[in-house]
Amino acid sequence: MSPQHRPLQPDTLAAQGIGEPALPYRDVVPPIHLATTFERAPDGSLPGGRLYSRDASPAYDAAETLLRELEQGEAAALFASGMAAASAVLLALRPGARIVAPHDMYWSLRKWLIEFAANWQIALDFYAGEDELAARLQQPADLVWVETPANPTWEITDIARAATLAHAAGARLVVDSTVSTPVFSRPLTLGADIVMHSATKYLNGHSDVVAGVLVTRAADDFWARIRAARAAGGAVLGPFEAWLLNRGLRTLFARVRLAAESALRIARHFEHHPGVARVLYPGLASHPGHEIAARQMQGGFSAMLSLRVAGGEAAAREVAARVRLFKRATSLGSVESLIEHRAPVEGPGTRCPADLLRLSVGIEDAQDLIDDLEQALAGAA
Repeated sequence: MSPQHRPLQPDTLAAQGIGEPALPYRDVVPPIHLATTFERAPDGSLPGGRLYSRDASPAYDAAETLLRELEQGEAAALFASGMAAASAVLLALRPGARIVAPHDMYWSLRKWLIEFAANWQIALDFYAGEDELAARLQQPADLVWVETPANPTWEITDIARAATLAHAAGARLVVDSTVSTPVFSRPLTLGADIVMHSATKYLNGHSDVVAGVLVTRAADDFWARIRAARAAGGAVLGPFEAWLLNRGLRTLFARVRLAAESALRIARHFEHHPGVARVLYPGLASHPGHEIAARQMQGGFSAMLSLRVAGGEAAAREVAARVRLFKRATSLGSVESLIEHRAPVEGPGTRCPADLLRLSVGIEDAQDLIDDLEQALAGAA
């Protein structure tokens, strides 16, 4: 293929914001579209193709188009949060549907999913590991949820195998790819039907926007119900937030690659550290999901890892209290590095180990982050 006909690479699409300069001024940075309603023609038609911003705002176009291209899907939709995006998928199910979901997944979604299933007459089965997923899918299902890498212990699920199992059971496969991002994996190309991101995290990347996104492989009737749930429920992003998200997407590849390189360096440094009982990171050969991750994550293994601290819960609390550079805060995926003693945040019923510290590695110098953890571990000891 000649250079002039070679498709643009994903990092180029992101950096360019996928758009042409805006008319009439040829703005390099896309403008903010604030309008909530749009004028009809005298005959009642909509020459601008828009009716009302709760249904489809031009403020969403740039980010939705870019994410559709990055994930290689047919359509994308922004939401007011990752939870709003996930719940729109579930609300598109019919009463009596059956969901199969992982035991280890984003805690807030798992909690809401249990409540939703009970209130909406939805059958809900949890699985731990791919063999148990296969067993659960011996019976028909409507939706299979996968989160990979899974928060906060970073288990890896083989997306292609999960898709085969789900489709054989008559189910759609939805993959929460928040941690992997389109930088490292594209679940739709591996057989998933819908990919979901909490765009609050890496896609925005600056801790200043709450947002979510869904991208679908096929804009079918199920997708139409998802779009209807968004419009009817009003779980939409404001114009300024959509603009900020698009701004963050333009540096996605540079940010995520740098952070993942640092995460791998930190994981290797502490893998055999006397103050650390275990490092949980799919980029390590010792991780049980490493081979699958290496196959389906191209170019990196994410910037999230967890340390299980030697000395147990008390030692983990002490290490978190002694860091100086890491910020003690919930969330992940931004330019600043965060640390969280996770189990108390999730509360009663959590499966998270009490000695686990979750690290979101940012774009600071990797050695500075290592030094900060070293002094915290030494102080705790």
